[in-house]
Amino acid sequence: MRKVSAAVSLFVFWILLSGYFTPFLLTAGAVSAILVVAFARRLELVDPEGHPVDFSGSALVYWPWLFKEIAKSAWDVSKIIVDPKLPISPVLVRVRSTQASAVGRVTYANSITLTPGTVTILAGRGEFLVHALTAEGAASLAEGDMDRRVTRFEGAR
Repeated sequence: MRKVSAAVSLFVFWILLSGYFTPFLLTAGAVSAILVVAFARRLELVDPEGHPVDFSGSALVYWPWLFKEIAKSAWDVSKIIVDPKLPISPVLVRVRSTQASAVGRVTYANSITLTPGTVTILAGRGEFLVHALTAEGAASLAEGDMDRRVTRFEGAR
């Protein structure tokens, strides 16, 4: 399943970049995608973490929530920037990570960093060190809603 998904993804990407739909070029693209996956399989590069197709369904739930959180945080950071008093209270906070896989931990760390006003500085096995622009942002992160959602995203395989 993972190999088929990788080949289909490569072929769709090839079509998007090419923009040509002649039979010869479509066939060449399909053959190229299949050969790339065959070579990658021979080199043992097609693994569960390299192409995590298992997360596809849960990503459709997680990504919209993450985009909403990014927009809310961007709005909050924008309000801070335009405020003449510049009401920041930078803080470092340790945030617990409950993800079981490397893909889950990377997703969580990247989600924190994608959210404006927070940056994952250090990623350990069970916790992250995060710099937050405000104490409120750190407190919101410490509540664990994002951690729970990423764990659910990871566990829905």
